[in-house]
Amino acid sequence: MYIRRTQTRNTATGERYFTHRLVRSERQGGKVRQVTLLNLGRHFPVAQADWPTLCVRLEEILSGQEVLLGGWGGLLLEREAQRLAALLLARQGAAPAATVTASTAPVEVHSIVLDSLKLSRARTVGVEAVGLWAMAQVDFVEQLETLGLTGPQRAAVLGVILGRMAAPGSELATQRWLCQRSGLGELLDVDFEAMSLMQLYRAADVLMRHREPLERALFARLTGLFGLDWSVTLDDLTNTYFEGEAAANPKAQHGHSKEKRSDCPLLTLGLVLDGSGFVRRSEVFDGNVVEGTTLAGMLQRLRAPKGALVVMDRGIATGENLLWLREQGYRYRVVSRERHRQFDPSDAHDLKTARGERVSVQRVEDAEAGEVRLSCYSERRAGKEQGISQRFAERFEAALQAMADGLARPRTTKQIDKLWERIGRLKEKSHGAGQHDHIELIPDASGEQAQAIRWQRRPIDGTMETHPGVYCLRSNELTWDAEQLWRTYIMLTDLEIYQPCCLRRTVRRVGRRMRRRWIRSVSPSGEGLGAASAGVQVRRHRPRLATAGDRHAGPDGLATSLCATS
Repeated sequence: MYIRRTQTRNTATGERYFTHRLVRSERQGGKVRQVTLLNLGRHFPVAQADWPTLCVRLEEILSGQEVLLGGWGGLLLEREAQRLAALLLARQGAAPAATVTASTAPVEVHSIVLDSLKLSRARTVGVEAVGLWAMAQVDFVEQLETLGLTGPQRAAVLGVILGRMAAPGSELATQRWLCQRSGLGELLDVDFEAMSLMQLYRAADVLMRHREPLERALFARLTGLFGLDWSVTLDDLTNTYFEGEAAANPKAQHGHSKEKRSDCPLLTLGLVLDGSGFVRRSEVFDGNVVEGTTLAGMLQRLRAPKGALVVMDRGIATGENLLWLREQGYRYRVVSRERHRQFDPSDAHDLKTARGERVSVQRVEDAEAGEVRLSCYSERRAGKEQGISQRFAERFEAALQAMADGLARPRTTKQIDKLWERIGRLKEKSHGAGQHDHIELIPDASGEQAQAIRWQRRPIDGTMETHPGVYCLRSNELTWDAEQLWRTYIMLTDLEIYQPCCLRRTVRRVGRRMRRRWIRSVSPSGEGLGAASAGVQVRRHRPRLATAGDRHAGPDGLATSLCATS
């Protein structure tokens, strides 16, 4: 067994290059033949001086011979020998069996001591097999072939997708999973250990280029399999930021970052699911896009039927959007943007969540506006908001006390106008807790400096301080009762639990030190997603959505939805 360097030619381009092959001499019919065992590729990483040592170690592994005194050549050589041995063993297992029939084959019985067995290169195949089966049901590989993807591109795409299914992480983590833990390579007859990390990054670029036809074809196939309702959708937006200027990326713009990184260029990502949680469409928007401006275009692209019920979260439920929905003949259910809270326990009735917790709802119909307001009270949400209010109130009053104590010390701020400025900055940072304190500055004889600060807690009615755990839903659907309105809202938040996983898969991770020529900028049509300058790193932000424990707690993260007219 030896390694041979052979010159060959690319039949498509005519380019001549050298490739490496693992060859073994065999005697066949009285003649010695050179049989190629493995094609090691154009860029074989082992130095030529180490080829004999590698072949010796490879034969030892295949024959089961133990290593004496720690082996030969070092860790890298040992790792390459183990990889090649695994490929050879896999090919031997896939080779056709001997032509001897079962009736004539001799029966051999051997005794094995189980404790003497050794496990090497253990691999998982469970998730991989199920994932490949699911892809076969929706003809995913056939779709990739129709789009013109080559064999290596299809292998990289399958590796990235199944890696995110089994062990979600970056492309680097996916490569480690494919090389060290997964048996996907044996199922596909692909050597992922010989595949570079850059090929996995390119797989994301390929998927992004063919995003729209893939989404259409896959959702159409899923609709046929499960009988999905096309009019039920769930839409949400989030954003991610770039560490760098991203000057060549036209969609990288400064805006409001949900991760509090408004100092960095942003990119807004949107995902559309149907009522059963299947992906219908993904969108890439400018980083400074306003959520309220995306509603009309999204409904038009989805061809939402007139009379559909549109459910939106607080960020999208602007007055202009509600007016547009009424003009276009849509029904809507939104989370109210009004800050004033109202709830009458005597006029409410209780509902039970899936966890057995109590939620009180009060239905109030406004005939003049043609709307129904559903005020909801959640005990779990009330406890959370009370803790938040108390924490910010204590922090605000502690700062006031520090200012009051400073009036008795020299060289501290005592001018009344400066003190009011400091109080205003404290209120700005108190998240609304400072509005409940009535503050008074006691001037001295000159009237320009303060000699004392007094404050008194006076909670304002209709705020989180007086009505914790209360949120309001608005709808122009007058025929539904309170329980039906609230149950539909809970169904949508249940679907939203699945959405962060999809949004994380929408964002592809860009390497920290990728060279400029491998970085694709986002085109005006939205085809492509990447960093626009060398050394740019993309960070993901998980949108603040409802969780299983908070699914009844309120409208945090309620998404835009379409429900078919009943």
